Amino acid sequence: MAKDNTIYYLKLNDILDKETLNFIYMNEDLNYYFSDDFSPKFYTQLARCGFLSTSILEDNKQYLLPEMQFEYAILDFENLNISKSINKLLQTANYKFTINTKFQEVTNKLDYYHENNWLSDKYKDTIDYIYENPTNEIEILSVELSDKNNNLIAGEIGYIIGKTYTSLTGFSSKQKEYKNWGKLQMVLLAKFLEKENFDFWNLGHPYMEYKFDLGALKYSRIDFLKRWLISINK
Repeated sequence: MAKDNTIYYLKLNDILDKETLNFIYMNEDLNYYFSDDFSPKFYTQLARCGFLSTSILEDNKQYLLPEMQFEYAILDFENLNISKSINKLLQTANYKFTINTKFQEVTNKLDYYHENNWLSDKYKDTIDYIYENPTNEIEILSVELSDKNNNLIAGEIGYIIGKTYTSLTGFSSKQKEYKNWGKLQMVLLAKFLEKENFDFWNLGHPYMEYKFDLGALKYSRIDFLKRWLISINK
């Protein structure tokens, strides 16, 4: 929430205007904005400008909720930390790590595992369209970890822009036999991104301990943007 509890309506022209966008960047009293524009074009430009968008249902109407975060969690791959328990799982042959083979199943699982899922119908439609129509500006990624019987155990969706990857939301099975598979999926994803020569992984909010356990560091908005705006144009 904004420090003054104000949320302003945001339009495509607002972020296309350099002066307005710079005001948003420099205004550290505001982070959340809202819009009823779920178009792929608007969503793509928001993402490229560094916003992380969720959605909200208010008075039976769906709204996009773009956030220019106060702080970001960033993983540089040389800082990747692999615990003993995850390293042990890596040595087994009981899992299958895939990219973009189970997109619809991943989004369905997100509904199943998250009771208050912010991935609304209109948001899904936007993501579905971008997934089916990737461009040089943005590409949706579906990350999947399955067991030896090809059952989907953990996964997430996010997007690629330039040499960056940004996580949106994910899930992992709560069954005891799959303990730590969510963390395993993240380590395998980090290794994949490093192999593909990504600059860094944007993990979003720096308020969850597991991100720092993975090796992420906290960046202020301005320090994040300095790196972000260079890497997305590579």
